[in-house]
Amino acid sequence: MSDVSVVMSVYNGAATLRETLDSILGQRDVDFEAIVIDDGSTDETAAILDATPGLRVIHQQNLGLTRSLINGCQAARAPFIARHDCGDRSHPDRLRKQLDLITSRNDIVLASCSTQVVGPEAEKLYVVSSDGDAVRQSLLHDRVDSIRGLTHHGTAMFRRDVYFDAGGYRPQFRFAQDLDLWLRMAQRGSIEFVPEVLYEARFEPNAISARHREHQVESARIAIALRDSPEAERAALLQRASEIAPAGKARGTSNADGLYFLAMALKNAGNPRWRHYARQAVKANPLHLRAWVRLLTTR
Repeated sequence: MSDVSVVMSVYNGAATLRETLDSILGQRDVDFEAIVIDDGSTDETAAILDATPGLRVIHQQNLGLTRSLINGCQAARAPFIARHDCGDRSHPDRLRKQLDLITSRNDIVLASCSTQVVGPEAEKLYVVSSDGDAVRQSLLHDRVDSIRGLTHHGTAMFRRDVYFDAGGYRPQFRFAQDLDLWLRMAQRGSIEFVPEVLYEARFEPNAISARHREHQVESARIAIALRDSPEAERAALLQRASEIAPAGKARGTSNADGLYFLAMALKNAGNPRWRHYARQAVKANPLHLRAWVRLLTTR
């Protein structure tokens, strides 16, 4: 019996998949199983997964991230489940250190760590750290404009029994499915963070968080409303969550916003490559005024 089940879903992630798998399979001093859901990929993802030893691979038709995570967690056999995202990398000691933390007290139900966010070419952008008590209090009480969660969805490690007791990922949430889960887990125990950077998250300008910001925020509002509402009102709220769906492809302006965010993160980090992404933002949306202003006024 493994101590940890690592659960990852991937859709058309062949470009970065091998790097991610190496970081998962290279974990030290911990017994774990790696469950990867191929969510109906049409690139080389399936072939890469099938050719990689040491994985439990689930091939399925395209169902989306949330339903894939539900299937992956259902297949998990270990008492602790750790999340991972394709394109990201974990430090070789990540699972061991988070497992040591979450097993140090029986009341800890969710463990995370600090995250280094990097750009598409592995440019270092910024580090995200947090405090467990502060995050738990935020999840229990705060509104959408101030709510705090984990440093990244992929950093999560949680108790399998508490996950199912809380109801797991809810299929109605295509967006903010992680926040919806953390809100319910916070009601069941403590949250703690390993202060070290043990996870590297890749920021892509066209990622879900960049392309569907409005959907993310609205889904988060509903998740918080579910936290605060009586049982009689929850069915209607879940129905509202299920109706939030992407409408076609992302607009160029959305991609431009992601590129501009990337440019400003690099500028704040003192990396001159920020100009490259600012120019890409203008190319994606010639009317992106903030990008133009930065390019024209900053030497």
